[in-house]
Amino acid sequence: MKTIFLNTYVRYGLLVLAGLFLGWLFFHPSDKKSEKQQTTETKKEIWTCSMHPQIHLDHAGKCPICAMELILLKQNAGAKVDSNAVHFSKEAAELANVSTSIVSRQKPVKEVRLYGKVHADERLLQNQVAHIGGRIDKLFVNFTGEAVHKGQLLALIYSPELITAQQELIEAAKSKQMQPEIYDAAMEKLMQWMLTEKQIAQIESSGKVKTNFEVYSNTSGIVTAKRVATGDHVSEGSVLYDIANLSSVWVLFDAYESDLPFLKVGNSISFSLQALPGTNFSANIQFIDPVIDPVNRVAKVRVEVSNAGGKLKPEMFATGVLKANLNEFKDKLVIPRSAVLWTGKRSIVYVKQLEDEGFSFKMREIELGPMLGNSYVIESGLNEGEEIVTDGTFSVDAAAQLAGKPSMMNR
Repeated sequence: MKTIFLNTYVRYGLLVLAGLFLGWLFFHPSDKKSEKQQTTETKKEIWTCSMHPQIHLDHAGKCPICAMELILLKQNAGAKVDSNAVHFSKEAAELANVSTSIVSRQKPVKEVRLYGKVHADERLLQNQVAHIGGRIDKLFVNFTGEAVHKGQLLALIYSPELITAQQELIEAAKSKQMQPEIYDAAMEKLMQWMLTEKQIAQIESSGKVKTNFEVYSNTSGIVTAKRVATGDHVSEGSVLYDIANLSSVWVLFDAYESDLPFLKVGNSISFSLQALPGTNFSANIQFIDPVIDPVNRVAKVRVEVSNAGGKLKPEMFATGVLKANLNEFKDKLVIPRSAVLWTGKRSIVYVKQLEDEGFSFKMREIELGPMLGNSYVIESGLNEGEEIVTDGTFSVDAAAQLAGKPSMMNR
């Protein structure tokens, strides 16, 4: 009986020991598994130096080169991401003001900005000349900028030649029935000096010689230059005044060589003047200078504007904007200008790649078409629907450089 009880206790003891052994075998982590777990934990953090991004350590501390405190470069590196992409957590992206947009096809419109000045219409410029030589006895328009109208008396000229010609007319009039040829010749001489038929008839009927010859304006406008003073002696054809009719003016814009392919006669330009803030004007291109200025490397682009109120004055500065449709780039991809980093030889963008936690951005080289003001036409390198960084591009590129990933300065 005693032997039976002893065997039973031994049997139960062996079962307990077997259970403990199996529990230890199944639930105790092996050294290999523990080591693998530790390696995974180590891979979760990488520390680098902001001055020496080639330094990659698995623990915090100081840079072995410059002794600066290391900064945490990447977390959750164990996630499956592109090895050439730079990772951003959601919080880091918000802190760096990183925003993205979808690449899409748009109607390309080239915005050309032009600068110029208001000028008088050359077709409305006239010189008021003396039609006979003599001495300026009196001026009735005495300063530049004075307004004159057609037929207005401008000056009185004393001319000995005119006195002699009047005496010849008076004598010829006495015998015009007998010698009409002489009378007609005297009349013609006075008419060549721009005396009107009314003035000639008055001289003939009065029989008196006029000592001063009136000079009347042959146009209306503004005196832009006064060429003579009282007492000056002038010859036939001498310019007394320069007069500009400013009822219509030109605005001449400077167009650089790179802008000329987008400009055509008939295109509409909207422009504003520094002297008239808040007022916008619009006009069509009337003429594009076919010759480039060899010094400034620009061609003049001319528009014509009505100026009935006289608000537009010569030499005012103007800023114009022209929007040209680029039909040859129709249905091309268009991206914001802020998305592109340009090194002079390469143009790059950062394409967004989604992850479980945060995002990653991968550099991609693209080929640019023409610039459309604040955007670019894309020739190649992107596909419609892809998402790219449009704000904070420099921050993303800086992070890529620190991580030793492909970036603007590193292929």
